[in-house]
Amino acid sequence: MTASPAASSSGARIVFRDVSPTTPLGGAAKAVVGDRVIVAATLVRDGHGLLSARVRWRRVDGPGSPGGWSVAPMQDRGDGRVEGELRVDEPGSYEFEVQAWLDHLATWRRDLQRRAAAGQGLTVEFEVGARLLEARARSVAEPSARARLADAVATLRSATCTDAVRLAAGLDDAVAALVEGGVDPLELTTAGPFPLRVDRELAVRGAWYEFFPRSEGGFRPGARTWERLEAIAAAGFDVVYIPPIHPIGVTNRKGRNNSVVAGPGDVGSPWGIGGPLGDGTFGGHTAVHPDLGTIDDVDRFIARCRELGMEVALDYALQCSPDHPWAREHPEWFTRLPDGSIRYAENPPKKYQDIYPIDFWPEREEDRVALWEACRAVLEFWCEHGVRVFRVDNPHTKPAAFWAWVIPDIQARWPDVVFLAEAFTLPAMMHTLAELGFSQSYTYFTWRTTKWELEEYGRELAHGPAATFFRPNLWPNTPDILAGPLRNGPRSAFEVRAVLAALLAPSWGVYSGYELCENAPASPDNEEYLDSEKYELKDRDWSRPESLMPLLAMLNGIRRAHPATWRMGSLRFHHTEHDTVLAWTHHRPAGPDGPADTVLVVLNLDPVRTAETMVWLDLGAFGLDEHVPFEVTDELTDETWTWRGSGNYVRLDPSERVAHVFSVAHG
Repeated sequence: MTASPAASSSGARIVFRDVSPTTPLGGAAKAVVGDRVIVAATLVRDGHGLLSARVRWRRVDGPGSPGGWSVAPMQDRGDGRVEGELRVDEPGSYEFEVQAWLDHLATWRRDLQRRAAAGQGLTVEFEVGARLLEARARSVAEPSARARLADAVATLRSATCTDAVRLAAGLDDAVAALVEGGVDPLELTTAGPFPLRVDRELAVRGAWYEFFPRSEGGFRPGARTWERLEAIAAAGFDVVYIPPIHPIGVTNRKGRNNSVVAGPGDVGSPWGIGGPLGDGTFGGHTAVHPDLGTIDDVDRFIARCRELGMEVALDYALQCSPDHPWAREHPEWFTRLPDGSIRYAENPPKKYQDIYPIDFWPEREEDRVALWEACRAVLEFWCEHGVRVFRVDNPHTKPAAFWAWVIPDIQARWPDVVFLAEAFTLPAMMHTLAELGFSQSYTYFTWRTTKWELEEYGRELAHGPAATFFRPNLWPNTPDILAGPLRNGPRSAFEVRAVLAALLAPSWGVYSGYELCENAPASPDNEEYLDSEKYELKDRDWSRPESLMPLLAMLNGIRRAHPATWRMGSLRFHHTEHDTVLAWTHHRPAGPDGPADTVLVVLNLDPVRTAETMVWLDLGAFGLDEHVPFEVTDELTDETWTWRGSGNYVRLDPSERVAHVFSVAHG
């Protein structure tokens, strides 16, 4: 039996191709409050009629959601491609649709003009147009507009007017504008809805500083920690990221330099979460290590950060020490070995005998539900204490389904929460985590050191297939990673990597000790620090005159002062004739959001040898004329030069400077 056409067809004659922004898995594309979100699609329909389209959007989480739709027209960009723009003014989860229909009036006006040019008879066409205008006029409320449309209809039907007058009435753009955007309900076709996550600014742009409060005396009043906050804020950092602050296990505690045997005074790794509280009880992810202070002290720490214009990022590490209450109360949440013991964590060749990894998919469904709810409760606890930023440890070792559940749930109640994924793994997994809801992610930047690697990776982050949903956060170092030119490198190597991280991407961060150029590796064949702070307290002299903190402060000041650096998509590389000289710009054209802004960075990747080269700029990319001289001012030194044309000479001696960070004068 053959199905009828009605049974086998959806009835839609318009096909939507390449709708954007979307993600490969159908996850939420990302936007930021106040930003222009360009929605685009390619429309396909049989025949030669003209299509019109609009985008509409609404919030789908929060009180009273979903509400009514906001609507904006879409413009024809040629070859069937249409584009529209939406903006939202508060963070949350949204959805958008693209709607299209055959625009009978626009098609009639186009064909009327063609017929007139060919000398064809127009009488019947005038009547067709009159009926189209009458139909559109029914949805026009403004009396003067209705009167104008009635006049046009009368002229089209007039037996006393010449064809030229009637033609002019039909082709009058002012008349057409009165009914522009009218939707044909008989052929209205919708694509979507498509999810869109709108975040606050910190989700895409911020400077992060990581330090261990325990090395500064913890959170109690009078501790040096409070002085460090003042210094970090003065350097222009936006986020203070602190490793886990919870009780640390005693069983299998690690000693200094990751020794499997801890001495009497060894403090252990903060990531060995769960241990004694000092009163005979044990605490886990919602407890504060007794040596650091109390939860009230932490509350004061969070409040002080906000007073200084910063936020606290708390480490969300879903793992347990053998002394964690979960390990005793819920052994079903962990992987058991044949001898009945719990398997400790490994990432060969690394071994973490002090950590039990959680089994996020236990055999019994009720155990999985209870575990996931317990993990969510940890986030809820810290959100209730004012934390709105979480650095998530190893999210790629937890099920995607868990993140797809917990992140939207938390953000529905706290829309301003930001999640940073610490996932140095395969690109597919990093991108998947971004699609599932992570606000931003660590990247491979730490291992990209040559000119071609940095250019290739920068282009991928700024303009690659994942650019609409994967937001990078560039870190030259972390407590786990001392890599590349930093290992035993000179001070200038730290300057180079700081300029790269701070000015390639909108989000960047450093781990404390970076400004003091700490660079002694534990061994030639791994990336660990010698005498790593993960396993011991560090007593640093932050007042050392050679500290790089003044440079970090200048970089953060440049980032704040120049909106061109605030979005990854503005990144463009330019040609230089030297293998170690990298040149790039961030440019924001003049518009409703402000005047034109361009930052040009020319950097010598070699921390030792001087480089001289011509830098060839694509001046048109940032609105300058090849024949008009322009001024560039180095914002690190306040020196100004007049450049002429696209090719200009630069000399960078690392003993004097590793980079120029130019602001470019526009007119």
